[in-house]
Amino acid sequence: MNVVKHPMHKESEAFGRSEAFLHASSGLLRGYIERLEPLHEALRLLIDIGEAQTKRTAARYALQLERIEPSVTMIGQIKSGKTTLVNALIGQPDLLPADVNPWTSVVTSLHLSPKEPSPATSAVFRFFDLDEWDKLVSGGGRIGELADRAGADEELSKIRAQVEMMRTKSKARLGRKFEALLGTQHSYGYFDHELIERYVCLGDDFDGEDAKTSRTRGRFADITKSADLRMQQRGYPINLCVRDTPGVNDTFMIREQITIKAIRDSRLCVVVLSAHQALSSTDLALIRLISNVKSREVVIFVNRIDELSSPQIQVRQIEESILKTLRAHNGPIDAKIIFGSALWAQSAIQGSLLAMPDASRDALLDWAEVARIVDAPTDDPHQLLWELSGLPALIQALSERMIAGEMNETVRQTTISTRNLINGVKVADNLSARTNIDSTSLHMPHEQILEDLETLRKRHSKQLSSALDDLIISLRQRVEQSHNSFLSRATDALAKHLEIYGEKSVWTYDPSGLRVLLASAYKVFGGRCQAAFKRSAAEAVEDLADVFHRALNLPHEFFSPSTPIPPRIAPPVTLGQTIALDLHGSWWKSWWTRRQSYEAQARNFYDLIRAETGSLVTDLVDDQAAALKMDVFELFEDFLDEQTANLAGLTKSRAVSADDVSRFIGIEALQERDRALSEAFQTLERYVA
Repeated sequence: MNVVKHPMHKESEAFGRSEAFLHASSGLLRGYIERLEPLHEALRLLIDIGEAQTKRTAARYALQLERIEPSVTMIGQIKSGKTTLVNALIGQPDLLPADVNPWTSVVTSLHLSPKEPSPATSAVFRFFDLDEWDKLVSGGGRIGELADRAGADEELSKIRAQVEMMRTKSKARLGRKFEALLGTQHSYGYFDHELIERYVCLGDDFDGEDAKTSRTRGRFADITKSADLRMQQRGYPINLCVRDTPGVNDTFMIREQITIKAIRDSRLCVVVLSAHQALSSTDLALIRLISNVKSREVVIFVNRIDELSSPQIQVRQIEESILKTLRAHNGPIDAKIIFGSALWAQSAIQGSLLAMPDASRDALLDWAEVARIVDAPTDDPHQLLWELSGLPALIQALSERMIAGEMNETVRQTTISTRNLINGVKVADNLSARTNIDSTSLHMPHEQILEDLETLRKRHSKQLSSALDDLIISLRQRVEQSHNSFLSRATDALAKHLEIYGEKSVWTYDPSGLRVLLASAYKVFGGRCQAAFKRSAAEAVEDLADVFHRALNLPHEFFSPSTPIPPRIAPPVTLGQTIALDLHGSWWKSWWTRRQSYEAQARNFYDLIRAETGSLVTDLVDDQAAALKMDVFELFEDFLDEQTANLAGLTKSRAVSADDVSRFIGIEALQERDRALSEAFQTLERYVA
């Protein structure tokens, strides 16, 4: 039997405050949801009056609307307070372990819903599969691969020693059969702080704990790949996914790849910085991760301003420093920057204003003099503290971007499909009206109609698939050309360096130029995929209208479904992964000084960097571009399936008349339905304008 434990008791004052704070801060989302009511009404009308196929389709569209779940990925510096901020954002201050050490090691997705989730799926922890684990323990992850290619034997030996230590600790925690857990998952009907600690925390300080604690705290963390937690949060009017990530401090770069995937899977990215560190050239790995994300989809939250001696003065200096660093390294310079304190937000929820350190209270008073607080009740110190924490500004910024991006796109897509469905019902009503007055048969056998529709569907699917395959080939050729050009330039630069400085001076080369070229190639590829989708959809509609005309002898214009919006081009965040040229550690110097001649240096450098930068090319084409191709093709297939099914349903056992069509459109029994459908159709215009 599953028992649901709530991380924060629902009757507690803190729970009530968190719900009230989030409710007040998410007014923009609430207003947007209320404005969608006409779309819900149109779908309810179709479910009420439609035939079986129409009812099922309308119900599916309604479910799509209900399941809209914008996602936000949180990344950040070490000790930036990212997890504390996540806890405040979800209204559960003590849920995720936020100690500096142990630290978060797993991408943790928190799925919030206004409704109570099913207890059976409250918490799911997935483990690395065997291939992923073997890659880590046999090669030391990405760092191990790099060191091995570079011939950095000393560094590789250290990495293997670290891996063996990790493997030994894992076996000690999990037993000799721990590898049997790989590729599996653990599911629970509850979750709490202690359970989460068991899966998502790593830390050397576990070694000093008593045996009972060490067997539970962090027990599965080494082999855990991801965690999904589902919880009710009535403070938000929508489903929302917040992803906490390990960031960019993974020793073996295994989890860097997982963080990259988390950024790609989310539409929005919040970069959490510490007010003490701001952003500098030491954070290049972090900047690389967001450099290919649109500025509009990045929000920078500068946390821990409660530790500043004079926030009102220092905040301006920190902001200038951040913008300077972003400009210098091609970062998203137009990203929204918000200053705040997760500690203040946590204290506001917990009602612990008086328990805050003196320095934090002094910083609060200093910040309150310049912070722009609108409509905050001055008689409620906790509400005022919440406003000053920056969380309302963060939620507002995220809400604006959710609505303008992911939510609007889903609503537009659903609206287009709903209007197409309404048109189909209106045409069906027209045919039904004429059937009732003893009209003639179809103008071609129904079996022939079905055969023509299937032929049409296969032909257009094949054409689009072929076009997308050609685009993949073209992309591969372009990126390989850019890759080879980069290698030639880098090798030439190395030769010049050797001529001037000789082999004793360590040489480096910036790979940002290659990343820019690859990003440009991917952007062109994405645009061409979208164009191919639009072209194929328009051609398919023309051919479907022709079948409609031949089958029913009605004008082509009677069948005019709107085509879907092409899939979004996800940013190529895979280009942000760390490669050899991004690192300046001892292994690089060791590799450099071991080369015996200019020729050996040039030859070995070319081989090393080709292998390293080759991973960018491979991941971009075989992973990210292939995923976009699949998204485009699947959306087209869904559209074709829906429209051919609509036509097949319209023509099934229909009796039609070619005489005086307009005379039968206004039959009294259908007038009210027609008025309701027409009104719904016009009302939905606002969502696609």
